[in-house]
Parts: sequence; C-alpha cells; structure tokens
Amino acid sequence: MGEARRRSAQGLPPRQPKKGVSSQDTSPRIVSWIPLTRNQAQQFVAVTTRGAWIGIGAMVVFWVTVRFIGPAAGWWTLADTP
Repeated sequence: MGEARRRSAQGLPPRQPKKGVSSQDTSPRIVSWIPLTRNQAQQFVAVTTRGAWIGIGAMVVFWVTVRFIGPAAGWWTLADTP
C-alpha cells in the first residue's frame, strides 16, 4: 500500500512538501532551446578553472623535475648543456 493510500485510510491529511532546501534548479536558462541553466554554467566555469590551475601546477612540477631535479640527481643529462 502506498503512502498516500495509507494516510487516507487512516484519515490523515496528505503530506506537505518539504520547505527550505529545493533540489531543483530554478535559475533561468541561458538560451531557451538549450537545457543549460545559469547556475550550471557558473559551476562549469568554476570546475574548469580549478582544473586549469591544477594542470598548470602539474606542468610546473614536471618542468622543475625535468630541468633541475633529474639532472641534479643524476637520472639524466640535459641535451643543451655542454
């Protein structure tokens, strides 16, 4: 038996929707024919910006390793050094 039938059988009123937190995005769409809201666009920009900074940091760590740490540890020699 479903919740609604049980409540009506017991003489209880229908459940009221929860107030407060809404899981549905109510922000307006960017373009009416694309199912993408402004909140989703802002989240996309935030995630891709964070990913770009992580990639830049990883590239710097890789460059420092190749240019300085590897030759100093004797793992390899650089081709541009005599």
